[in-house]
Amino acid sequence: MSDYRLHCFGESGNSYKAALMLELTGSDWTPLWVPFFQGATRSEQWRETINAMGEAPVLIHGSRVLTQSGVILDYLVEQTGRFGGADADEKREILRWILFDNHKFTSYFATLRFMLGIKKMPESPVTEFLRGRVIDAWKVVEKQLEVTDWLVGGRPTIADFSLAGYVFYDEEVGFDPWTMFPAIDAWRQRLAALPGWKGPWELMPSKPK
Repeated sequence: MSDYRLHCFGESGNSYKAALMLELTGSDWTPLWVPFFQGATRSEQWRETINAMGEAPVLIHGSRVLTQSGVILDYLVEQTGRFGGADADEKREILRWILFDNHKFTSYFATLRFMLGIKKMPESPVTEFLRGRVIDAWKVVEKQLEVTDWLVGGRPTIADFSLAGYVFYDEEVGFDPWTMFPAIDAWRQRLAALPGWKGPWELMPSKPK
């Protein structure tokens, strides 16, 4: 049995954050497919036995069961000694970016992508609102990456992996992010050049094997 088991599915950018960290650290891990679109995470069984919050990813390591991508990333820094902060100030700065990511950068984009790119819903005042929030959040990251190659400390950290959750998908979101945000696109390419990098569909299944 692998050291780590990750409940995940290919469409999940939040799961990809954890899968990418596991892969880049050379960890011994196995993806466990979550039938999300069949309602698995909303089931009583999932909430009682896997994750009371009704979400993926979920990392299993020995007797530990860890949920929330930011927590999983921080735990893997502790376990592997890689991609963390060099000192207390860097650790706080990484946390700052992860909180911003979860609240704004990923959350709005993931919802917009789900509505337009996956569910193929029509444009509406809701999608227009979400797109505006996405663009505002991405402007913050674009400004940072115009002056630094990485978000914290001049090297890749889990801050980058957290914000990278959804940047390697190509579903329709109603605008071209790579034309609008060239610094984010260049950062995305730097991530893809890291030794051992793989995209979400290479790391996580979209159906049971």
